[in-house]
Amino acid sequence: MSSIFCEVSKYLMIIFFALYTWECFSVFKRKSKDRQNAIFRRQNLFLFLLHLDGYLVLFDQTDNPKILIFYAVQAVFFLIVISSYKLLYEHSAQLLVNNMCMLMAIGFLILSRLSYEKAVKQFTIAVGSMIFALGLPYLIQKVRFIRRLSWLYAGIGLLALAVVAVLGATSYGAKISFTVAGISIQPSEFVKILFVFFVAGMLHQSREFKQVVVTTAAAAAHVIILVLSKDLGGALIFFVVYLVMLYVATGNPFYFIGGLAGGCAASAAAYRLFAHVRVRVVAWRDPLSVIDKEGYQICQSLFAIGTGGWFGVGLYQGMPEKIPKVEQDVVFSAISEELGGIFAICLIVVCMSCFLMCLNIAMQLKDGFYKLVALGLGTTYGFQVFLTVGGVIKFIPSTGVTLPFVSYGGSSLFSTIIIFAIIQGFYILRERERSQNGQKTAKSDAKREAHFRE
Repeated sequence: MSSIFCEVSKYLMIIFFALYTWECFSVFKRKSKDRQNAIFRRQNLFLFLLHLDGYLVLFDQTDNPKILIFYAVQAVFFLIVISSYKLLYEHSAQLLVNNMCMLMAIGFLILSRLSYEKAVKQFTIAVGSMIFALGLPYLIQKVRFIRRLSWLYAGIGLLALAVVAVLGATSYGAKISFTVAGISIQPSEFVKILFVFFVAGMLHQSREFKQVVVTTAAAAAHVIILVLSKDLGGALIFFVVYLVMLYVATGNPFYFIGGLAGGCAASAAAYRLFAHVRVRVVAWRDPLSVIDKEGYQICQSLFAIGTGGWFGVGLYQGMPEKIPKVEQDVVFSAISEELGGIFAICLIVVCMSCFLMCLNIAMQLKDGFYKLVALGLGTTYGFQVFLTVGGVIKFIPSTGVTLPFVSYGGSSLFSTIIIFAIIQGFYILRERERSQNGQKTAKSDAKREAHFRE
């Protein structure tokens, strides 16, 4: 009976997630607010049904009553988050809120399957992060001097990265974190936000060649410190984000082409200088030849994805625990194995909808500084998803980057919640501008009509 329930629940979760994913894009076709709100309500329904279904399976497989209590606390948390944005911000981007909650729900679900203790820890960080970030959209609307603090952002960022490079703990060959009062912190996750604000402030202030050179030098300093720390995934994110922001701000294709050429040269140099890089490239090119050593993780990742097929084997029916660091770098493979390829594709599409939403908001903002920040943060999120998924499916060499909202990692979760809160602030600004322009147009039309009547 238990196996039948697990099998049926597996298909139900795929159906719920597929319907949710469809609504992510159908909302863009609806111009009416009432129809959009109806779609958001359906998304909320699919979110809570998927969440309930998953935790019922976990309880069925473990007989642990703590699972049900943990589920109930999470459900209340998601309800509060969704309601808070509706109550506090009239013009909030409900699609971003729903996607954020859905991705966190999937993350908590798969982490509860892999390690209950880590899932509880991740949830605790999510609650604290959400409390902190809930007021950020309001600050974005009210605080205007943040564009004038560019060098402060750079100074704090470079100092934090330098401290990690010197004093950080080494994990899998890279120095990416340090521990304070028993809590592991990965500063690069927060520095990437400061980095975006720094670049946006500098390029908004001036786009002359001298300003570009100075900004590029400071950006290169961030990347070099990360490379020296052997945090190559982080260095790649900083590099790509800067290149995109520079090209959009200046419109100069030579900067983009030159940046790509420089990046290729730097990659070749890193391959020769760092054994850590060579190991990852070897594991990427022919993992089976080094399956006992460097290629073990990627081989197990590919085996898991292949085993899952389109529909997955079901929660607790696979062996994702055989993959090293499965909760962090390779959580996508665990999802693919137990929940299936269709579910995993829907996950990618939901992440893509978040990225496209960020770009859409950036394009429609009138303020140049806010436009660049939204673009930079959206690129940060989108490229991080690409690196994570691309690494586990052997499309690119593994970079050790986490999947935002889903992978285990407090710093990653906290920083991504902050990114989405900032984007929310920009969306609310855009909607208020539209509302004010609409009111002005209506008043102008009314005056014109009254004039004609006279």
